[in-house]
Amino acid sequence: MKLLILGGTQFVGRHLVEAALARGHDLTLFNRGRTAGALFPQLERRRGDRRLDLSALAEGQWDAVLDCCGYLPREVEASAALLAGRVGRYLYISSISAYASFATPNDEGSPLGVLSDPATEVVDGASYGPLKAACEAPVRRHLGPDRALILRPGLVVGPHDPTQRFSYWPARVARARDAEPVLVPGRADDALQGIDARDLAAFALDALERGLGGTFNVVSGPGQWRRGALLQACAAAAGVAPRWAWADEAWLQAAQVKPWTELPLWLPAQGEYAAFMHTATERALAAGLRIRPLAETVADTLAWWRGLPEGEQGFSKAGLSPAREAELLARLLS
Repeated sequence: MKLLILGGTQFVGRHLVEAALARGHDLTLFNRGRTAGALFPQLERRRGDRRLDLSALAEGQWDAVLDCCGYLPREVEASAALLAGRVGRYLYISSISAYASFATPNDEGSPLGVLSDPATEVVDGASYGPLKAACEAPVRRHLGPDRALILRPGLVVGPHDPTQRFSYWPARVARARDAEPVLVPGRADDALQGIDARDLAAFALDALERGLGGTFNVVSGPGQWRRGALLQACAAAAGVAPRWAWADEAWLQAAQVKPWTELPLWLPAQGEYAAFMHTATERALAAGLRIRPLAETVADTLAWWRGLPEGEQGFSKAGLSPAREAELLARLLS
């Protein structure tokens, strides 16, 4: 296939490019050329900033466009309108955060979030999901139900993850000595959900190659991943045997530990995100979604993190600082 990728040098886009090249597809990349510019020098590139200027895409035809960096409705509106007559399909990477509520499990037909201010272009914790929902609309409007392919991944994980949320755990466990306590939230049987970026890329290409349209939640099945299994995989990959210091939800909340950021992959079991890790995936599984073993994702993520320059191995976006964890452990174990 002849593919146009909007982005293509960061996390999900990078894995999409690598997977497409491995399958022998013909790729064109459109991006600003500011991130990882040395990657994929053999590929045709169109330079431009999608928020300001799409003139580099004024000509050309492709079997599909893969949009993995659309965050604002106006920018997706512009690219979908410009390309609708010159692409076979438009694949948009959305998010399960697009759903309006997580009090109960969502499937692809669940209500989507709505922006409190439709004009906002501020992408933050409150607006990210509704913005993604709003970005889906122009893809469907310009391409129609058969040519629009919307993928809603859950937490995307694996090598090259810039968010630090998943990689915190393999890296933290790898720092531990045998029998050293490591603060962990909740319970061993807590359900987790995520999608290795390589599995997301494989499903995206499979869907395009098969001519699929519609919307799919792309994430591991409810209960397929468990917190205890994640921790054991981290310990096995690092070759250490820490002592898990389990802290229950009430204790963490009393200690004012921030869910998802200070302790990644932890959300309170009660409240607005109670079912965030229980998203339905039957539709994607029936369409061929494959989830690699969690231990493989953990081991590959740890190997990638260990290969980073020392100055890039810190955790500034997610996770507990060593001092903060030591303080909490002292209180928990006293």
